[in-house]
Amino acid sequence: MDRTINVILKPLRRFAMQKPNASILLFMATILAMLFANSPWAESYHNILSHPIDLKIGNFTPFVHHGEAMPMLAFVNDALMAVFFFVIGLEIKQEILIGELSSVRKALLPIIAACGGMIVPVLFYFLVCHSAPEVRGVAIPMATDIAFALAVLGLLGKRVPLSMRIFLTALAVVDDIGGIIIIALFYSGEIAFEPLLVSLVLLALLYVGGRMRVNNIAFYYIIGFFVWMLFLESGIHPTIAGVLVAFTVPARPVVKLDDFTCEMTGYLNMLDYTEVRHSRKAAVLSPTQIQVLNNIHSLADKTISPLQSIADKLHPLVNYLILPLFAFVNAGVTFGDIGIGALPGIPLAVFLGLFVGKSLGIFLFTYVFVRLRLATMPEGVSKRNLFGVSMLGGIGFTVALFIANLSFAGMPDIGAELLNQAKLGVFAGSFISGLCGYLILKKVLPKKV
Repeated sequence: MDRTINVILKPLRRFAMQKPNASILLFMATILAMLFANSPWAESYHNILSHPIDLKIGNFTPFVHHGEAMPMLAFVNDALMAVFFFVIGLEIKQEILIGELSSVRKALLPIIAACGGMIVPVLFYFLVCHSAPEVRGVAIPMATDIAFALAVLGLLGKRVPLSMRIFLTALAVVDDIGGIIIIALFYSGEIAFEPLLVSLVLLALLYVGGRMRVNNIAFYYIIGFFVWMLFLESGIHPTIAGVLVAFTVPARPVVKLDDFTCEMTGYLNMLDYTEVRHSRKAAVLSPTQIQVLNNIHSLADKTISPLQSIADKLHPLVNYLILPLFAFVNAGVTFGDIGIGALPGIPLAVFLGLFVGKSLGIFLFTYVFVRLRLATMPEGVSKRNLFGVSMLGGIGFTVALFIANLSFAGMPDIGAELLNQAKLGVFAGSFISGLCGYLILKKVLPKKV
């Protein structure tokens, strides 16, 4: 199973090794979607979104909901995005165990900042849209797109203190946790308890496997897939399955790095380089050499924890396929369908939530807690730097679009119209937040660090 997945992921990993900018790919997919949605090919674009994914493995059809094959839009949002949230879950677990959320002292300021960055945007949205059905989108401006935010920060190069990058990353991780909780509590359907109970049994099996140090990655892939299917049938949003499965994956390797070094020395001493038969066209190893090299390969695999191994394998898939595909199928705003009269509604609410609410919430909550000496400012981060970073927190894009889709896509009659308006607000709020954050930081950061 793991070998099959490696074959699928290998081209993407090779592409990732060239270090292309994933954010640029995401941006290009967004522009392409908007061009298609507002062109003579708009009908073809929407036909792609509704095309059923009728994949069969023998008599088994994995991507089915309510007895019908998933359309492309649902396949991306419910199936592929579960992989995205699975990777997010792995990153959250790593941060909690050994990263910036591993102690109260480390986690306090990012948690405070993230709370401000979730509460204040909701208030701004509610000030503009406080009645049904528009109020359903109140959670849209809560999210921060860490990939885009760090990409904008990266444009400033070495001028950015490491502590600022760490603060923004930790803030976004807490933001993700908040978004996941919101999705689980408010965007799930009517609960079917039978598949839910079976999924909980499988999650318990994964947990026990993780505690017993089951390091076969296929174990987590296969059972995790069935957990996803059962969550889909239960009515709980299936992306939550990805996060919960991620929390069961072991973070400790079988072999410690010190032991790896000792064993490697022994294996290298066993290699007899004089036994290699070679010519200009070929080289033939002895059976002993092949066995030793296979042992080294196996030892190296066991020195990487399942958590890091899975994250390393899936990052290229998420960054270079899933997220661009998500942007392409979700970013198709039809501007002609949005009247001038609609702009003071959902578009303004989302825009204010992201651009004003996010920056003020992150900055004020952080500043007040630091002034009260309840937390300490990251080293090398001034008030002006903090405000610039807070602006970058308003880049909501990926998760904001995801929550917008959950908020409005299923509504009869007016759902598509309201979703269009929300997307416009997400694009405007994210773009202006990113631009202002970049310009502020470019002005206030020292020329060299």
